[in-house]
Amino acid sequence: MELDQLRLFVEVARRGSFAAAARDRVVDPSFVSRMIAALETELKVRLFQRTTRRLALTEAGDLYLGRVEPLLDDLEHARDEVLAISGGPAGTLRLTASVAFGRQCLVPLLPEFRARFPQLKLEVLLSDTNLDLVAERVDLAVRLAPRLDTNLIGVKLCDTRYRVCATPEYLKKSRPLRRPQDLTSHRCLLVTLPEFRTRWLFRNQAGEVIRVPVDGDLVVSNPLALRDCVLAGMGPALLANWLIDEDLAAGRLLDLFPRHRVTATDFETAAWLVYPSRAYLPNKVRATIDFLKGHWPDRRA
Repeated sequence: MELDQLRLFVEVARRGSFAAAARDRVVDPSFVSRMIAALETELKVRLFQRTTRRLALTEAGDLYLGRVEPLLDDLEHARDEVLAISGGPAGTLRLTASVAFGRQCLVPLLPEFRARFPQLKLEVLLSDTNLDLVAERVDLAVRLAPRLDTNLIGVKLCDTRYRVCATPEYLKKSRPLRRPQDLTSHRCLLVTLPEFRTRWLFRNQAGEVIRVPVDGDLVVSNPLALRDCVLAGMGPALLANWLIDEDLAAGRLLDLFPRHRVTATDFETAAWLVYPSRAYLPNKVRATIDFLKGHWPDRRA
């Protein structure tokens, strides 16, 4: 019985599919099937119940998974601790974030990250779907939300804010935008999320909240593309500060209502670094968290 066989067994159990485990490893599904069959032959027990539609653990397979998975985790932790002493974080770290946040905030940091941790292989999964961290073997995720998901553990990377912005050129040719209610006479640029495309919330310095209906003839699914439309002078939009701070600083965009806090859902939002709920935080994850948190003040500046 080889260690890699056991790791493959755990991966198939987590993914629920030979094909998915094969894709993760970039091997042929028949190779995965042969490895599992060999393990079953050695154990003299069937680990998976196979049908044309699904793959499920047998009772014996479920029992075996419960014993094997913690042992593999312990081996990984031991390896991680030894490597940390000898030469820093090593192995593979799978990191996920939304497409816009990843491209705007994470990708620019990758050259320095790779230089800092030369023994660490990084897999960056940019997806606007919240991936299952356990099933997808994700070590660390960036989630944008008002609060941390109770099913996960992690730390806050930074607070996030939203701003209504437009280009100086658009403002020169458009109707005045002196107060939030003036948006009702403009064709706003909208994102496809339902709660973002019908009304925006404004809170003034006195704490009063104003609900302003918004409408427009352009709805875009990706925040990066939406920002491009705003920069093209097509109209005002509600965008996250991490996406437009550089454009505001350079004068390419203007914050239309700087005395108001603006949102579509919740005024208090943040970017969170989250990871599966485990008793032990691998050194590679801890090092990545420290790296990202250490660089965020630089990005904000």
